[in-house]
Amino acid sequence: MSNILQVKRLKKTYGKGAGRTEALRGISFDVQDGEFLGIMGPSGSGKTTLLNCIATIIRPSSGKVILKGRDIAAFRERELADYRGKRIGYLFQEFELLDNLTIGENIALPLSLHGISENEAESKIKEISDRLDIAETMDKFPSQVSGGQKQRAAAARALISDPDILLADEPTGALDSRNAKTLMEKLCDANRDQGKTILMVTHDPNAASFCSRILFIQDGCLFHELRRNVRTEENAAFYNRIVQVTAQLGGGSANVL
Repeated sequence: MSNILQVKRLKKTYGKGAGRTEALRGISFDVQDGEFLGIMGPSGSGKTTLLNCIATIIRPSSGKVILKGRDIAAFRERELADYRGKRIGYLFQEFELLDNLTIGENIALPLSLHGISENEAESKIKEISDRLDIAETMDKFPSQVSGGQKQRAAAARALISDPDILLADEPTGALDSRNAKTLMEKLCDANRDQGKTILMVTHDPNAASFCSRILFIQDGCLFHELRRNVRTEENAAFYNRIVQVTAQLGGGSANVL
């Protein structure tokens, strides 16, 4: 497999002098095309800062984020808009759906912003809503559907433009265990069946057990890495290994198990 994303010596510092905080301390890693990569770590470890640097929501202090061989810091305004609108999808913890639009209109929003025809948009919406089991919600407003349906609608919106990579920030954080499992199964299907590359930040070992690889971050640095044998290792076994590493996050190690 080739690398679709490369993060090189990424640093992010906030404040100055006595108030200076190093959120990221020269972190480096690659994401392979078609990989489902999880990022885990305690609160304040830098994992959301990392995701937001990749999404260009915030600018790193130094280092590079390279997507398909191109440094995103070198993108001009039009290229940057294209990157945000088409090349990455972003799945937020709190859904971020527009209350005055129907679920179908929320999902279609990225397509309408990029001039996709109505017929093509309808075809894409039907396909992805069927795949995520939310076809019956298309004419409803966010206030009329469950939290699980809202998050699957948010996932559909993030995926509908066929981005190179889906960035997910604590996507199960606002869901109960049943809806969290349903969402993760749908994301896993998108990864396995459609070859979608997913980079997910999570604190939840259950959600993380669906990933093929986990990077653990502590104090802005890589602490540990776990790889799952997707052919032979069940979610439950990978979950147990994830919990073991999570329990050790007070130490200092950098191994691959």
